[in-house]
Amino acid sequence: MTLLVDTSVWSLALRRDADASEPEVRQLRDALFGSDVVVTTGLILQELLQGFSGPKARLSIIERFAALPLLQPDRSDHIGAAALRNTCRQAGVQIGTIDALLAQLCIRHDLTLLTTDKDFTHAARHCPLRVWPGTSRM
Repeated sequence: MTLLVDTSVWSLALRRDADASEPEVRQLRDALFGSDVVVTTGLILQELLQGFSGPKARLSIIERFAALPLLQPDRSDHIGAAALRNTCRQAGVQIGTIDALLAQLCIRHDLTLLTTDKDFTHAARHCPLRVWPGTSRM
């Protein structure tokens, strides 16, 4: 399985006081140690860098993410994300612009999304997004 790991999971995993018992954090750790492929995108890297302060944390995040394949959204991804967001909205599900783009990247590249954000679970009912089964909070 190839995973796109959402900011919500990375944030939990990178915190010093992180609870390693969270199923999403365990899945990320297992994936990084070889059970799955982990990919990312610039949006997730940017969100993490905005959420952690200090040069040491910044450098650590940049170094860790350098080893991950980086997906680049193209024009069709933005068009697909807008359509996905509109479809969800018509079904009464609110999904943010960035989340819609992450979902679209997962759909296009046949990825499973590892997240703790239930908004993705709700959106997946209205599009072919695959969300890892351990989704639980937010």
